[in-house]
Amino acid sequence: METRIMLTSKYVILRQVESRRTRGSTESTTAAARRPISIEVDVLTARQVAEINGHRDVAAIAPVVPVKLIAPVGLTGAAPAGPSGATWGIGAVGAKTSPFTGEGVTIAVLDTGIDASHPAFSGIDLAQRNFTDESDGDTHGHGTHCAGTIFGRNVDGERIGVAPGIHTALVGKVLGRNGGTSDVILAAIEWAIENRAHVISMSLGIDFPGLVADLNNQGIPIELATSMALEGYRANILLFERLGSLIQARSSFTGPCLLVAAAGNESRRDEDPDFVIAASPPAAADGIISVAAVGRNSRGLSIASFSNCGARISGPGIDILSARAGGGLTTMSGTSMATPHVAGIAALWAEKLMKSRQFSQQRFTDRLVGSAVTTDLEPGFNPVDVGNGVVQAPQD
Repeated sequence: METRIMLTSKYVILRQVESRRTRGSTESTTAAARRPISIEVDVLTARQVAEINGHRDVAAIAPVVPVKLIAPVGLTGAAPAGPSGATWGIGAVGAKTSPFTGEGVTIAVLDTGIDASHPAFSGIDLAQRNFTDESDGDTHGHGTHCAGTIFGRNVDGERIGVAPGIHTALVGKVLGRNGGTSDVILAAIEWAIENRAHVISMSLGIDFPGLVADLNNQGIPIELATSMALEGYRANILLFERLGSLIQARSSFTGPCLLVAAAGNESRRDEDPDFVIAASPPAAADGIISVAAVGRNSRGLSIASFSNCGARISGPGIDILSARAGGGLTTMSGTSMATPHVAGIAALWAEKLMKSRQFSQQRFTDRLVGSAVTTDLEPGFNPVDVGNGVVQAPQD
C-alpha cells in the first residue's frame, strides 16, 4: 500500500498593509500606510498554503525555519594591554576622521541581547525587547560585542564604536542558547520598523542542516527532508526579498531603513582556496546589504579565510576589539564583527543625509554601498569575495 506523508507546518505570512483613504479625510494615507508590513504565523497544510498565496495582500509565504547565530571564529578572553586610541577597524572604515557620529539616528541590533550595564552603553537610550523564551540580557556576549562596535562609548581610553553619537538604540534578543527561528526574526524586524529604526543589524543566518535534521526527526526520509528543506530555503529567500522591497516602497511613510546582515563564516580558504561557500539568508536576499569580513596583513587588507562570498560590501572582521558582556573588552572574529562596522557607517551616512535634507531610501543605499573602496586591499583580490570593497565613512 502506498504511504503518503501528510504534513502541517508552521508558516510565516508576509502581508502588505494597504493604505486606505477614509471618508472625510484630507490625508491620502492612514496609519496603515505607515506600517508597511504585517507578519502572521500559522500552522498550515500544503493546500492551505496554496490558497493563502493567492490572496492579493500576501507578499510572500514561507515555512518557519531554524536560524542560528553566525558564531565568532575566534574569541580571546581579554583585551590587549594598553589603549591604542581606537580599534584598527575604526581607522580602516574612516570613522576616526569623519565629522559625523550617528547623532539623531536610530539603530536596531537583532542578536543575543545586550549587557545594558556595560560602561560602553552609558547614556544611551536602549529600548530592549526579548523575543526568546529565555531570560533578558546577553548570556552569550555576541550581541554586546556587536552593539559595542556600532555605538559603544570609549572604554578605558579605547574607541570601540563606529557611531558613538547614537543616543537611541533598539535591541531585540532574537537568539537564545539554541538559536532562534525565522518567524521571530521577522517579528523583530517588524518591531524595529514600527519604532523607526534607520538601520537594522543582523549577524545571523538560516540553519539549513538544522532544518533537514528537524524534518528527518519528524520521520521524513532524509532524501525528502533535504528536498523539503531546500524548498523552504528558497521560499525564505523570496520572503526576505519581498520584505526588503516593501520596506523600500513604503520608505516615504516609514522613513528610510537599511537591513544589514552577515554573509556567514562557513568558508575554509585556509584549507583549500576553492572551499568557498555562498552567503546564506537573510544576507543572500536582494534588498539586504550583505557583509563580508576582511583582516590585516603586511600587504594590506585581505578577505578572511572563513568569509562567505557574494556579499555586496566588506568590513573589518578579524581581531575586532569591543565590549565584553560582564565588563571590559574582548576580541572576536567573523562576518558578525564586520556587519556592525557597516551598520555603524550606515548611521554616519544617515546623519549626513539628514543634515543635508537628502535622506531618501535610494540615496541612503547608494551612499553606503558606493562609499566602498578597494585601494587598501591586497593585490589580486576577488570582487566576488569583497563586493564593492571596504565600506567608508563620509568625510565632509
